[in-house]
Amino acid sequence: MKTRRIGDVPISAIGLGAMPLSIEGRPDRARAIATVHAALDAGITLIDTADAYTVDADGQGHNERLIAEALRSRSPESTEHVLVATKGGLLHRDGGPWDRAGSPEALMNAARESLARLEVDAIGLYQLHRPDPTVPYEDSIGALLDLLDEGIILMAGISNANIEQIKLADRVLGGRLVSVQNQFSPAYRSSIDELKYCVAHEIAFLPWSPLGGIGRGGEVFAAGTAFADVAAELSEASEFRVSPQQVALAWELSLGHTVIPIPGASRPESIMDSAKASELVLSEEQLARLSA
Repeated sequence: MKTRRIGDVPISAIGLGAMPLSIEGRPDRARAIATVHAALDAGITLIDTADAYTVDADGQGHNERLIAEALRSRSPESTEHVLVATKGGLLHRDGGPWDRAGSPEALMNAARESLARLEVDAIGLYQLHRPDPTVPYEDSIGALLDLLDEGIILMAGISNANIEQIKLADRVLGGRLVSVQNQFSPAYRSSIDELKYCVAHEIAFLPWSPLGGIGRGGEVFAAGTAFADVAAELSEASEFRVSPQQVALAWELSLGHTVIPIPGASRPESIMDSAKASELVLSEEQLARLSA
């Protein structure tokens, strides 16, 4: 598995988006744990979670507790280089939009609760999940700065942010913003400007739903599309099957040295397939077709 960096921390070029393991339609606990273990076995060292990845019956933090259990069940030597990135600022609500909770007090409390659920001395990467329109953005980011200064978190990032918010966050954090997590995929490219900004300023860009999200990637990867055609070409040229999803992740990696896709997975087979994307080599002509 090839590596990239978040801040000064080397991590795998592909991460695991753990959200599908805890939301509606999630797998049973055994398969969820097996999916995390498969990611580790494939060389993945970045796991993305959030306190809001849950269902109402379980309350806030189901996914964080699940990740902690999965890591605890492996040897310390096999998990010592794993970076768990979590997020705060949203409150889960079944069947409706998540409530925003971006006040400094709410974020400070949420981070401490995440710290306990993850069973760590400090959270490796903590990100503001989404701006709260009722709270000045600089106040929410100020809470991240306080968390850094108190040692509750080791690195700070933001999610669902535009370029002005990225600039503001980095300014409030005194140049210590290490990551931006926005939606980006072959079918959803509206964050391309934010991606380019992060690459130019050495900020990790973590595309969420990099394959289009649950049930939304079919059209992009169907037979006859550029991603399916390139996958067929690569499969024919090697002894291994290359999936259109691997091609999509490899294309995203080609967009910049700070881009780290975090595909979601609810089966071991899915994340094992995604992990192989970091080794794919795409030609300039193939990249041009995929970018068109």
